[in-house]
Parts: sequence; structure tokens; C-alpha cells
Amino acid sequence: MSSTAPSLNATHLGCSITCRDLAASIRFYHEVVGFALEQSFERDGTVVAAVISSGSIRIVLNQDDGKLGWDRIKGQGIYLQLEVPSYADVDQAAERIKAAGGTLLSEPADRPWGVRMFQFNDPDGFKLGVSTPLQG
Repeated sequence: MSSTAPSLNATHLGCSITCRDLAASIRFYHEVVGFALEQSFERDGTVVAAVISSGSIRIVLNQDDGKLGWDRIKGQGIYLQLEVPSYADVDQAAERIKAAGGTLLSEPADRPWGVRMFQFNDPDGFKLGVSTPLQG
């Protein structure tokens, strides 16, 4: 399909995740996965959001307010892929997650589409992967 509309020239994708238990999600992304806690935001003395980072990746974690129901399913239909520089980084990330008590959905492996990768879920069910391109 062709279009006469101007093309988008985006340079970054922001990501925001709504968390049932913000403190638990901050601990998971920081202690289990290895993100840095860059900034937190308080309202009335309570942390309501945080920015975690790794390299150029930034993810905003937000405390769910429950207005849409506490039992709603989160993370369905979205997948976040984190690219790392090397095979060793993929394997080390998987080992870190397992050593911290996390569960992998798949072990690190070379995939037919040209990456070495593994997958895991965060505490709210958001699916993430860690990958690196296969070296030729």
C-alpha cells in the first residue's frame, strides 16, 4: 500500500508498564533482571512510579490504581525484546534471572530466525526476551 502521508521519523520507543505491586516490580527489574533504578516519583509520600534503565533502554513502571479491576489480565498481546551485545550477555542474563529465583519461559538457544535468545515473564505477566544476533 502506498501513501502520500509523510513518513514518521521516530528515534526512540518509550515503554510504560502498569504494575499491581510497584515495589515488587521495582525489585524484580532491579535485583532479578539487572536494571538500574534511575528515578522514582512520589505522591503523598508513596512511590507511584519509577524509571528503570539499562543502556539506552528506559521503562516506566506505574502503580496500578485498581480502577479497571485488580483481577484484569495484564501483558497480553505485548512482547518486549531486549537486545544485548553478545552470546555471553544472553547466557549471563538468563543465569542471573534463575539465580535470583526467576523462571525462564525458554532457555537460551540459537533460533532459526538468526538470534540467540530466551524469554521470561515479569510479575504482572508481561513477556520479555533477551537476545543477540547470531554471529555469521
